[in-house]
Amino acid sequence: MGGFFGAVSKRDVTLDIFFGVDYHSHLGTRRGGMIIHDQADGFQRQIHSIENTPFRTKFEKDLADFHGCSGIGCISDSDPQPLLVRSHLGLYAITTVGIINNAEELVSQYFSDHGHQFMAMSSGKVNSTELAAALINQKGNLVEGILHAQDMIQGSLTLLILTEQGEIIAARDRVGRLPVLVGRDQNGHCVSFESFAYHKLGYEDAYELGPREIVRITPEGYETLSPAGQEMKICAFLWTYYGYPNSNYEGVNVELMRYRNGAIMARDEEKRGTRPQVDYVAGVPDSGLPHAIGYADQSRAHFARPFVKYTPTWPRSFMPANQEVRNQVAKMKQIPVPELIQGKKLLFVDDSIVRGTQLRETVDFLYESGAKEVHMRSACPPIMYSCKYLNFSRGNSDMDLLARRTIQELEGDEGQQHLEEYADVHTQRGQCLLKAICESFGFDSLGYQSLEGLLEAIGLDKDKVCTYCWNGKE
Repeated sequence: MGGFFGAVSKRDVTLDIFFGVDYHSHLGTRRGGMIIHDQADGFQRQIHSIENTPFRTKFEKDLADFHGCSGIGCISDSDPQPLLVRSHLGLYAITTVGIINNAEELVSQYFSDHGHQFMAMSSGKVNSTELAAALINQKGNLVEGILHAQDMIQGSLTLLILTEQGEIIAARDRVGRLPVLVGRDQNGHCVSFESFAYHKLGYEDAYELGPREIVRITPEGYETLSPAGQEMKICAFLWTYYGYPNSNYEGVNVELMRYRNGAIMARDEEKRGTRPQVDYVAGVPDSGLPHAIGYADQSRAHFARPFVKYTPTWPRSFMPANQEVRNQVAKMKQIPVPELIQGKKLLFVDDSIVRGTQLRETVDFLYESGAKEVHMRSACPPIMYSCKYLNFSRGNSDMDLLARRTIQELEGDEGQQHLEEYADVHTQRGQCLLKAICESFGFDSLGYQSLEGLLEAIGLDKDKVCTYCWNGKE
């Protein structure tokens, strides 16, 4: 994934950018970057790896060198950014969130014969932010260039541009897969992926961009440069997994959606007669917790935390390079509460089940800690397709996904022709999938939220929500 934050003001915005970007740290663990612009001294930029040290720690020492009344910054799970770009459109800074699936084709088609060189990442792939800028620079102005880039790119492109004039141009992806929100205070305006980031900095909600919309943001206000489109496919995983609890997207709060989602899951299981009698309902920390609270409330069961994650030493998913040390860290993070596990029947709700690696470790840990029964629930349907629009659930192959891998084991290539049936627990194939995963992991029962239940919990028109990773429909 990734996230960004920008601000333009009549005062210095260095600390706003610093804290605003830091509040997007839950969206990525690879790189962070800041660019501040001062009218007298121009652009100042820093990019750091945050794979083993949090953004705040890495950038704190840089604050003394930053000054200016406008700036942008990002958390990136891929490219080094923000970048500074010099072209016929002027000197500007750019940061992007999204994926360019046809990067190699675009380079070959538009740039291979013109002596254009691109910054390569360690993987050898083209820096997608630089490629987006190159596509933008093919047009006569930034707005036309952004629209051109979004049309050419297969994937998604949401971005911020900081100009030499100290203005920010913000553009939401052409079908709005990610949110872009504008805040304001008495001195200026900000733009953010997460609304809570600017609330904590004293800004109030001002505007939410529509899909494909492009706006100019100045200290005095914001202005639409290109209107919103009609089609929207906002990512459902904003609510189920990677959105922060107190954020709102399209008017829907993340935490409340997760309560509703868990409650709907329990309601539907009760109707089918598949809800087990357990001592405690629990959530897999952290994003599984609110789904579990909703499930417990609806089923009138006791909610508990049979294990917690030890976060002071390993606050995020920082992992050493050594596999043996990495395995030990994963175990050290899980701290049991024996009184809530030994001899108990437990039902756990996780936000999703993607590859199953961490889930297997969790289940083994619970049984080793003395659990009598472990029932598992996923707060979303089986993931059948790797995301091709954002970084969530991406892998080298769809066969990296637990559901697809299990289907292949059950029925070979023939099974891959019946993914819709496997995703529906009411079908024979759907029941076979549940049974196979249960036996493989040692659960006493397994359940997935239905796609209908998930969409009910979000509450938006189903045609406005991206569900590609579950049903393959764009």
